[in-house]
Amino acid sequence: MNKVYPDAASALAGIVSDGQTIAVGGFGLCGIPEALILALRNSAVKQLTVISNNAGVDDFGLGQLLTTRQIKKMISSYVGENKEFARQYLAGELELEFTPQGTLAEKLRAGGSGIPAFFTRTGVGTIVAEGKEVREFDGEQYVMERSLVADVSLVKAYMADRAGNLVYRKTARNFNPNVAMAGKITIVEVEKLVEVGEIDPDQVHTPSIFVHRIVVNATPEKRIEQRTVRTN
Repeated sequence: MNKVYPDAASALAGIVSDGQTIAVGGFGLCGIPEALILALRNSAVKQLTVISNNAGVDDFGLGQLLTTRQIKKMISSYVGENKEFARQYLAGELELEFTPQGTLAEKLRAGGSGIPAFFTRTGVGTIVAEGKEVREFDGEQYVMERSLVADVSLVKAYMADRAGNLVYRKTARNFNPNVAMAGKITIVEVEKLVEVGEIDPDQVHTPSIFVHRIVVNATPEKRIEQRTVRTN
């Protein structure tokens, strides 16, 4: 089975459609699948529910899909870098499900592991717990969180072999392994593609069973939200 596609647009073709739930890797702009997000914007699909730690910035990453009004709901843990996100949310134009960052990671990991729900102390006694089951274990209160499974996951890795075994690079790993697990269909953008057997099995971060399609973007922009330098 050939998992490698010539470009991001063809990797999304026949997969994405209106009203889907899309999970996207990245933390800030670090480790986001830039080419796949742009292709998703260009596909013009709409009414999307997007699961991601954040929504990029106004003109890059998922922020581009907010500009084109393709996202109806965000499930995320941080939105502070995006003015358009704030405007749409405060105007009642965008649904938001705020989720603590660690809980969001576990919701994705659990969803990919076939676990429908789990209990956590995070959020007990706050608005995070409103409408959710709370149960006592060993004298402590825990809130039940439902796991997340996406129709499509968009992932960024540094390297893949043709079977779809993935290697991430440093902090760009972030949410990507959990996002890869949580997708019914997972599409991966990589900088480097190698032959099967060239990756040491002990170095594989995400095994190929989670990966359905691969596209190479050898020269991503890797933009930084707020570049700060020290004066000498």
